[in-house]
Amino acid sequence: MILSMIDATVEYRLNNQSVKALDDVTLAMESGEFLAVVGPSGSGKSTLLQALGGMLSPISGEVFIDGTSLYDLSCDKRAEFRRLRLGFVFQTFNLIGYLTAQQNVQVPMMLNGDSTDDQLKRSEYLLEKVGLADRMLHKPAELSSGQQQRVALARTLANDPHIIFADEPTGALDPETGLQVMSFLNDLNQEGRTIVMVTHDPKAAAMASRCIRLVNGKIESLNQTQANPVKFPAE
Repeated sequence: MILSMIDATVEYRLNNQSVKALDDVTLAMESGEFLAVVGPSGSGKSTLLQALGGMLSPISGEVFIDGTSLYDLSCDKRAEFRRLRLGFVFQTFNLIGYLTAQQNVQVPMMLNGDSTDDQLKRSEYLLEKVGLADRMLHKPAELSSGQQQRVALARTLANDPHIIFADEPTGALDPETGLQVMSFLNDLNQEGRTIVMVTHDPKAAAMASRCIRLVNGKIESLNQTQANPVKFPAE
Protein backbone atom coordinates (compact mmCIF):
# COMPACT_ATOMS: atom_id res chain seq x y z
CA MET A 1 0.00 0.00 0.00
CA ILE A 2 1.68 3.25 -1.09
CA LEU A 3 -0.92 5.69 0.23
CA SER A 4 -3.48 5.30 2.99
CA MET A 5 -5.78 7.42 5.10
CA ILE A 6 -7.20 5.93 8.27
CA ASP A 7 -10.26 7.35 10.09
CA ALA A 8 -9.37 10.92 9.13
CA THR A 9 -11.57 13.86 10.14
CA VAL A 10 -11.00 17.48 9.09
CA GLU A 11 -13.08 20.29 10.56
CA TYR A 12 -13.49 23.97 9.71
CA ARG A 13 -15.05 26.81 11.66
CA LEU A 14 -17.82 28.56 9.73
CA ASN A 15 -20.02 31.23 11.34
CA ASN A 16 -18.94 30.00 14.78
CA GLN A 17 -20.00 26.47 13.90
CA SER A 18 -17.88 23.39 13.32
CA VAL A 19 -18.22 21.86 9.85
CA LYS A 20 -16.75 18.45 9.02
CA ALA A 21 -15.08 18.66 5.60
CA LEU A 22 -13.94 15.04 6.01
CA ASP A 23 -15.84 12.72 8.32
CA ASP A 24 -13.93 9.63 9.50
CA VAL A 25 -12.60 8.80 6.01
CA THR A 26 -10.57 5.66 5.31
CA LEU A 27 -8.92 5.11 1.93
CA ALA A 28 -6.07 2.99 0.58
CA MET A 29 -4.20 3.05 -2.74
CA GLU A 30 -1.74 0.72 -4.38
CA SER A 31 1.35 1.94 -6.20
CA GLY A 32 0.57 2.83 -9.82
CA GLU A 33 -3.15 3.47 -9.28
CA PHE A 34 -4.98 6.37 -10.92
CA LEU A 35 -7.75 7.48 -8.56
CA ALA A 36 -10.43 10.03 -9.47
CA VAL A 37 -12.29 11.82 -6.67
CA VAL A 38 -15.71 13.18 -7.64
CA GLY A 39 -18.73 14.62 -5.85
CA PRO A 40 -20.80 17.78 -5.39
CA SER A 41 -19.20 21.15 -4.73
CA GLY A 42 -18.37 21.48 -1.04
CA SER A 43 -18.29 17.71 -0.50
CA GLY A 44 -14.67 17.66 0.72
CA LYS A 45 -12.81 16.69 -2.45
CA SER A 46 -10.07 19.32 -2.30
CA THR A 47 -9.81 18.86 1.46
CA LEU A 48 -9.20 15.15 0.91
CA LEU A 49 -6.48 15.93 -1.63
CA GLN A 50 -4.76 18.40 0.69
CA ALA A 51 -4.89 16.00 3.64
CA LEU A 52 -3.49 13.13 1.54
CA GLY A 53 -0.74 15.42 0.23
CA GLY A 54 0.46 16.57 3.63
CA MET A 55 -0.92 20.11 3.36
CA LEU A 56 -3.83 19.94 5.81
CA SER A 57 -3.63 18.14 9.13
CA PRO A 58 -6.68 16.12 10.23
CA ILE A 59 -7.96 16.65 13.77
CA SER A 60 -7.99 12.85 14.09
CA GLY A 61 -6.81 9.90 12.04
CA GLU A 62 -3.60 9.24 10.12
CA VAL A 63 -2.16 9.50 6.63
CA PHE A 64 0.66 7.21 5.50
CA ILE A 65 2.80 7.42 2.36
CA ASP A 66 5.27 4.59 1.82
CA GLY A 67 4.95 3.72 5.51
CA THR A 68 5.69 7.26 6.70
CA SER A 69 3.07 8.87 8.92
CA LEU A 70 2.88 12.35 7.37
CA TYR A 71 1.43 14.18 10.35
CA ASP A 72 3.89 12.67 12.81
CA LEU A 73 6.57 14.66 10.95
CA SER A 74 7.44 18.21 11.93
CA CYS A 75 6.20 20.96 9.59
CA ASP A 76 9.71 21.35 8.13
CA LYS A 77 10.18 17.61 7.62
CA ARG A 78 6.72 17.31 6.06
CA ALA A 79 7.50 20.18 3.66
CA GLU A 80 10.74 18.45 2.71
CA PHE A 81 8.87 15.16 2.17
CA ARG A 82 6.38 16.90 -0.15
CA ARG A 83 9.16 18.63 -2.07
CA LEU A 84 11.17 15.46 -2.63
CA ARG A 85 8.47 12.82 -3.00
CA LEU A 86 5.20 14.39 -4.16
CA GLY A 87 3.97 16.44 -7.13
CA PHE A 88 1.00 18.83 -7.27
CA VAL A 89 -1.05 20.19 -10.19
CA PHE A 90 -3.72 22.83 -9.65
CA GLN A 91 -6.51 24.35 -11.70
CA THR A 92 -4.95 27.81 -11.37
CA PHE A 93 -1.46 26.69 -12.55
CA ASN A 94 0.37 28.74 -9.85
CA LEU A 95 3.15 29.80 -12.19
CA ILE A 96 5.44 32.71 -11.29
CA GLY A 97 4.53 35.49 -13.69
CA TYR A 98 7.94 37.14 -14.06
CA LEU A 99 9.77 33.86 -14.79
CA THR A 100 9.97 32.10 -18.14
CA ALA A 101 8.45 28.65 -18.63
CA GLN A 102 11.89 27.11 -18.22
CA GLN A 103 12.64 29.08 -15.07
CA ASN A 104 9.28 28.04 -13.58
CA VAL A 105 10.22 24.40 -14.15
CA GLN A 106 13.64 25.00 -12.61
CA VAL A 107 12.23 26.30 -9.31
CA PRO A 108 11.77 22.91 -7.55
CA MET A 109 15.25 21.81 -8.65
CA MET A 110 16.75 25.09 -7.43
CA LEU A 111 15.09 24.56 -4.04
CA ASN A 112 16.51 21.04 -4.06
CA GLY A 113 20.04 22.40 -4.55
CA ASP A 114 20.58 20.91 -8.02
CA SER A 115 23.35 22.42 -10.14
CA THR A 116 22.37 25.04 -12.70
CA ASP A 117 23.50 22.74 -15.50
CA ASP A 118 21.27 19.91 -14.24
CA GLN A 119 18.37 22.34 -13.86
CA LEU A 120 18.72 23.53 -17.44
CA LYS A 121 19.03 20.04 -18.91
CA ARG A 122 16.07 18.58 -17.02
CA SER A 123 13.81 21.60 -17.57
CA GLU A 124 14.52 21.46 -21.30
CA TYR A 125 13.78 17.73 -21.34
CA LEU A 126 10.51 18.14 -19.42
CA LEU A 127 9.24 21.02 -21.54
CA GLU A 128 10.01 18.98 -24.66
CA LYS A 129 8.11 16.08 -23.06
CA VAL A 130 4.97 18.21 -22.74
CA GLY A 131 5.32 19.67 -26.23
CA LEU A 132 6.65 23.11 -25.32
CA ALA A 133 10.20 23.01 -26.68
CA ASP A 134 9.48 26.20 -28.63
CA ARG A 135 7.98 28.05 -25.65
CA MET A 136 10.74 27.70 -23.04
CA LEU A 137 11.58 31.41 -22.92
CA HIS A 138 7.97 32.60 -22.87
CA LYS A 139 6.46 33.98 -19.66
CA PRO A 140 3.04 32.75 -18.44
CA ALA A 141 1.19 35.79 -19.84
CA GLU A 142 2.54 34.89 -23.28
CA LEU A 143 1.12 31.36 -23.11
CA SER A 144 -2.39 29.97 -23.54
CA SER A 145 -4.17 28.37 -20.58
CA GLY A 146 -3.40 24.92 -21.93
CA GLN A 147 0.27 25.77 -22.38
CA GLN A 148 0.44 27.15 -18.84
CA GLN A 149 -1.04 23.92 -17.49
CA ARG A 150 1.56 21.95 -19.42
CA VAL A 151 4.31 24.10 -17.90
CA ALA A 152 2.78 23.31 -14.50
CA LEU A 153 2.87 19.60 -15.35
CA ALA A 154 6.52 19.86 -16.36
CA ARG A 155 7.29 21.67 -13.09
CA THR A 156 5.46 18.92 -11.17
CA LEU A 157 7.84 16.36 -12.69
CA ALA A 158 11.00 18.34 -11.88
CA ASN A 159 11.91 16.26 -8.82
CA ASP A 160 10.57 13.02 -10.33
CA PRO A 161 7.70 12.42 -7.86
CA HIS A 162 6.15 8.97 -7.60
CA ILE A 163 2.77 10.36 -6.47
CA ILE A 164 0.98 13.24 -8.23
CA PHE A 165 -1.99 15.10 -6.73
CA ALA A 166 -4.10 16.96 -9.29
CA ASP A 167 -6.90 19.33 -8.22
CA GLU A 168 -9.27 20.04 -11.13
CA PRO A 169 -6.39 19.97 -13.66
CA THR A 170 -8.77 20.52 -16.60
CA GLY A 171 -11.17 22.89 -14.85
CA ALA A 172 -9.87 26.07 -16.53
CA LEU A 173 -9.36 24.50 -19.97
CA ASP A 174 -11.47 24.00 -23.06
CA PRO A 175 -12.50 20.37 -23.79
CA GLU A 176 -9.82 19.71 -26.41
CA THR A 177 -6.99 21.13 -24.28
CA GLY A 178 -8.35 19.34 -21.23
CA LEU A 179 -8.16 16.07 -23.14
CA GLN A 180 -4.51 16.77 -23.96
CA VAL A 181 -3.72 17.35 -20.29
CA MET A 182 -5.54 14.15 -19.33
CA SER A 183 -3.52 12.31 -21.96
CA PHE A 184 -0.32 13.55 -20.30
CA LEU A 185 -1.58 12.41 -16.88
CA ASN A 186 -2.48 9.03 -18.33
CA ASP A 187 1.01 8.72 -19.81
CA LEU A 188 2.53 9.54 -16.42
CA ASN A 189 0.37 6.85 -14.84
CA GLN A 190 1.46 4.35 -17.49
CA GLU A 191 5.05 5.15 -16.51
CA GLY A 192 4.18 3.84 -13.04
CA ARG A 193 3.31 7.03 -11.16
CA THR A 194 0.42 7.03 -8.71
CA ILE A 195 -2.14 9.78 -9.39
CA VAL A 196 -4.93 11.19 -7.21
CA MET A 197 -7.17 13.59 -9.15
CA VAL A 198 -10.13 15.71 -8.05
CA THR A 199 -12.48 16.46 -10.94
CA HIS A 200 -15.99 17.54 -11.87
CA ASP A 201 -15.50 16.21 -15.41
CA PRO A 202 -17.01 12.73 -16.07
CA LYS A 203 -14.74 12.24 -19.11
CA ALA A 204 -11.66 12.97 -17.03
CA ALA A 205 -12.86 10.69 -14.22
CA ALA A 206 -13.49 7.89 -16.72
CA MET A 207 -9.78 7.87 -17.62
CA ALA A 208 -8.83 6.85 -14.07
CA SER A 209 -8.57 3.23 -12.99
CA ARG A 210 -10.76 3.80 -9.91
CA CYS A 211 -13.25 6.44 -8.79
CA ILE A 212 -14.57 7.42 -5.39
CA ARG A 213 -17.48 9.77 -4.74
CA LEU A 214 -17.49 12.08 -1.75
CA VAL A 215 -20.74 13.45 -0.29
CA ASN A 216 -20.76 15.56 2.88
CA GLY A 217 -17.23 14.51 3.72
CA LYS A 218 -17.87 10.78 3.43
CA ILE A 219 -17.03 8.25 0.73
CA GLU A 220 -20.41 7.28 -0.72
CA SER A 221 -19.48 4.90 -3.49
CA LEU A 222 -16.64 3.22 -5.32
CA ASN A 223 -16.52 2.47 -9.06
CA GLN A 224 -14.03 0.94 -11.45
CA THR A 225 -14.30 3.66 -14.05
CA GLN A 226 -12.85 1.76 -16.97
CA ALA A 227 -15.38 -1.00 -16.55
CA ASN A 228 -18.25 1.26 -15.45
CA PRO A 229 -18.10 4.77 -16.93
CA VAL A 230 -18.85 7.44 -14.35
CA LYS A 231 -22.29 9.07 -14.43
CA PHE A 232 -22.59 11.97 -12.03
CA PRO A 233 -25.93 12.59 -10.30
CA ALA A 234 -27.22 16.14 -10.50
CA GLU A 235 -25.51 18.31 -7.88
